[in-house]
Amino acid sequence: LTVLNAGRRYLKAEDLSGKVFVTSGLGGMSGAQAKAAVIAGCVGIIAEVDEAALLKRHKQGWLMEISNNLDHCIARLRDARKNKIALSLGYHGNVVDLWERLVYELDTTGELLVDLGSDQTSCHNPFSGGYYPVQLGFEEAKRLLSTNPGKFRTLVQESLKRQVAAINRLADKGMFFWDYGNAFLLEAQRAGADVEKRGANKTEFRYPSYVQHIMG
Repeated sequence: LTVLNAGRRYLKAEDLSGKVFVTSGLGGMSGAQAKAAVIAGCVGIIAEVDEAALLKRHKQGWLMEISNNLDHCIARLRDARKNKIALSLGYHGNVVDLWERLVYELDTTGELLVDLGSDQTSCHNPFSGGYYPVQLGFEEAKRLLSTNPGKFRTLVQESLKRQVAAINRLADKGMFFWDYGNAFLLEAQRAGADVEKRGANKTEFRYPSYVQHIMG
């Protein structure tokens, strides 16, 4: 319902075939995102750092494909988008790398390859394993979390700023991003990322929440 309503509201489209939805998180409640993309008929690319979560969703049949190669992900995205094939592709890697690759594609080809975007990392708990920084691999990040939580926190905040910078660049070209109620925008703001709404008070964000704007 969230993906369908986002398409209706932001893309003015009842049919999401050929549209691309990029997000992150395949554990817990976020695991439903892959299934939602296919039900809605769009191309869903979902990043997840934990391979166990990817394999679980693939085994369930909720996730159609898995890849740890961004070149492959972009190629599959382009093909499914062109041929209007419903697809759920799990990228085994950090979502910041995925967002930054989409910016690279925009800068080098002029193509905006994503229509809808969100995030379902556990940003309500970003410094205790709910969000993993792009600068480190998954296992390395877990070790740092236990040995130097202060450094881990700094890397998380740097990563959030990079993620928002990439999202902002794509949104400026026409992608529609929303907050999934996971405190992503709040933690990004605390990290110093550019998420405040222009001309509004500091408690308002430039991107909407799915609760009020989409499901409401």
